[in-house]
Amino acid sequence: MIGWFMRQKLEKSTKNIKLVQEQYLMSLINQNGRTEYGKQYKLYEIKSKTEFINVHPLTRIKHYEEYIGRMMKGETNVLTSKPPAMFAVTSGTSGKSSIVPTSNRHRFVFFKYAISIVVYSMMKAFPANKQLQKILKFFYTPRWRKSESGLLIGPSSSTPTNTRAILNLYSTPKEGLNILDEPVALYIHLLFGLRERDIGTIEANFSSTIYTAFKALEYHKETLVHDIMFGCLNSKLEIDKETRNDLESLLIPDPERAKEIKGAFSKGSEGLAKRLWPNCHLVLCCDTGSFALQADMLRESFCKGIHIYSPIYSASEGLIGLNIWPNEKPSRYLLLPETLFYEFIPIENTVMEQPKPLFLEEVKANHVYELVITTGAGLYRYRFGDVVKVVSFYNQCPVIEFLYRGEKTSEAALYQALVEGSKNWQGLKLTDYCCAENSYVPYYLVFIELDKADGTLSKEEKNMVYLFAVLYFQYLPDVCTEDSSKGSILPMKLQTVRFGTFQELRQFTIETTSASSNQYKCPRVLKRREALHFIMQRLK
Repeated sequence: MIGWFMRQKLEKSTKNIKLVQEQYLMSLINQNGRTEYGKQYKLYEIKSKTEFINVHPLTRIKHYEEYIGRMMKGETNVLTSKPPAMFAVTSGTSGKSSIVPTSNRHRFVFFKYAISIVVYSMMKAFPANKQLQKILKFFYTPRWRKSESGLLIGPSSSTPTNTRAILNLYSTPKEGLNILDEPVALYIHLLFGLRERDIGTIEANFSSTIYTAFKALEYHKETLVHDIMFGCLNSKLEIDKETRNDLESLLIPDPERAKEIKGAFSKGSEGLAKRLWPNCHLVLCCDTGSFALQADMLRESFCKGIHIYSPIYSASEGLIGLNIWPNEKPSRYLLLPETLFYEFIPIENTVMEQPKPLFLEEVKANHVYELVITTGAGLYRYRFGDVVKVVSFYNQCPVIEFLYRGEKTSEAALYQALVEGSKNWQGLKLTDYCCAENSYVPYYLVFIELDKADGTLSKEEKNMVYLFAVLYFQYLPDVCTEDSSKGSILPMKLQTVRFGTFQELRQFTIETTSASSNQYKCPRVLKRREALHFIMQRLK
């Protein structure tokens, strides 16, 4: 009922986006205009969005670091009139992570404008999900920190910590959700998920998380079948005694289910999820941008026959868009005019420090923009790096596709070159990739992992990727082409890494950065020297 009501409200707001956006901006300014920051920029004097962009510059995270540092020490009325609820850590997998404040309204807004409408859309598109079935959700308890003022510092995305009220929806018991070691926690997710034959939905933040889980499922299949058959828990797992006892008390021998699971594995990876869970109707995860590759692999293999729905486009900074078209591909998102104030920098102007952006009502279809947001948590005209394409309009409101997190080299173009080029490989598939820029002898070094441990590419197969790179990168002024005289850098170089490298990179990144398992995004452009060194040690 809430979803139906909010869907009608969304319908109304998308029919007058100019007014709704101005009202939203002014509500933020009225709330925070007389903070210390607001007084510095005289935000309390602003009467319109035009005045706002004339008074306040475009900003990046460095602009706010001093203010946020003071808030973390407990100072009040700095960026926001009300104290923050927590400090959210951005993923930081492609470079330095950032810390941004989140308000007490953040979770309420997320439920009101996203979750309720998503559930409503799902019930309409997938009526089989109305059954009361368990959800196999792959998420992990992060290693929370605390600020000097005592507030939590960690991911703002869904974790067992911030979803305690609905943990009964999931197949993993609460006793297993406090395990901090991700490989052990993943094994527990798989074990209890397999025990539950009537799983209705498989869920994670990102498609890469689900793909990793299925690869682990294949690796541990014999041990998992054994544990289910005899109602026990693998003795090699490093779990504290109390937690182990709690988990083992929930396990009972189930030889019939073990036999069924073993039979499902015997038929290979294609369609495995549907054989393991015949009543599973939906996979929920982000399948856009850098997650498109793993999403396509899930559709072709493990999750074949199950619909993949990417419902929400959000960031640590706020809720951005909603996919109200569950059955349509590629995934696209309706921008939400009542959750953020949006501006758009045309892609050709993103190299400028203070370009003139467009308002929500001024963008055009089939144009690409860097997204700029103003949030209720005190970030104004904030360039957080996402690049999107406006593909259509719903009423007056733009509908966008997420392309990539802003880089000098387009992540989307690199992905397309690899996907198109790899279609001509004989018996081999691309499973993951990233790249790095050599600034001394300028060229891009692209690292790829293949689906077979002994797989190698011929010179001709590599050349197919180079040819598509020329095609997809040609609109960039300084990109790699086979004819280096036409650009400022040399042709890209393709290097194959050892089988399993990108899973090892995931674990290495989580251990050496502030990123949590729930946030991890494979860094498509390597910026950390340690990550590049890690990859270079694993070349075939």
